[in-house]
Amino acid sequence: MTKEGIYSEIYSIIRNIPAGKVASYGMIASIHGGCTARMVGYALSKSSSDMKLPWHRVINSQGKISLGDEESKILQRNMLEAEGVVFHNDKIDLKIFGWKILA
Repeated sequence: MTKEGIYSEIYSIIRNIPAGKVASYGMIASIHGGCTARMVGYALSKSSSDMKLPWHRVINSQGKISLGDEESKILQRNMLEAEGVVFHNDKIDLKIFGWKILA
């Protein structure tokens, strides 16, 4: 499969994360089954704003925002808080706010 095809599948998974829930890069990679957490992050960095992708619902496995610049971190946190996600010491409790997939 092409890189673009894998990215498209990653974006489809991310579009299914419900409001008020988050998923880690690794969780998305695990659901996909053919990519790594790093590939998920790279796919997100290549996405465009016109894709209507809920990118803000993807965080790291520690429950933290992984974006590099402060402005983007603030934006992501504000978007998550607007959906009811709560932060404690800059972390999200994945047991409460983690996306649970029914097998």
